[in-house]
Amino acid sequence: MADRVRHIPEATVARLPVYLRSLAELVDEKTATVSSERLAEMAGVNAAKVRKDLSYLGSYGTRGVGYDVEYLLFQMSRELGLTHDWPVVIMGAGNLGQALANYGGFTDRGFPVAALVDADPSKVGQTFHGVEVHHVDDLPKIASDRGVRIGIIATPAAAAQAVADQLTAAGIRSILNFAPAVITVPEESSLRKVDLALELQILSFYQQHSQPDPEASGSRT
Repeated sequence: MADRVRHIPEATVARLPVYLRSLAELVDEKTATVSSERLAEMAGVNAAKVRKDLSYLGSYGTRGVGYDVEYLLFQMSRELGLTHDWPVVIMGAGNLGQALANYGGFTDRGFPVAALVDADPSKVGQTFHGVEVHHVDDLPKIASDRGVRIGIIATPAAAAQAVADQLTAAGIRSILNFAPAVITVPEESSLRKVDLALELQILSFYQQHSQPDPEASGSRT
């Protein structure tokens, strides 16, 4: 990891894609400049946080004018590594894997799906939403031939760790895990987790404590 990346706080990195989406909307609207207050409103944060976050990019704006939208969009895209495509591979050709392969937002944002990969011989050779299923034994060749650097785990929980090991063995160091399992990866790898059930449980907590009578909506016990 480069030194410049280590100096940007993780919380700031997590907000950059939100700013990027807002800037893309402003470009579509043909807006030339944007104030920190306006960008903060669009991103759902406060203006001081926006100014602090953007200062890590070396972008301070112009007092009384704001930020040049197109240049800031370029700066942010460059910092996020989005000035070129990053092919991804989806591990698991089940319902979730197929749904992810069908999501056009990946390609639109520079993450074309290079392949679906599965250990089930009956799925190998099939095509889902224009993406062919390959056997897991072919993963190293796919990664090498197609320049894959990002892997998405969409397998059952029991297979997640083995799949993560296969990804790292193939030289894929950036992993997005959709499986409901805790996995470990080498220190030089980057791992992000998406657990929809966990997020729903957190929402359940707030729902439970926001209603005057928790019993009103029924009980599972």
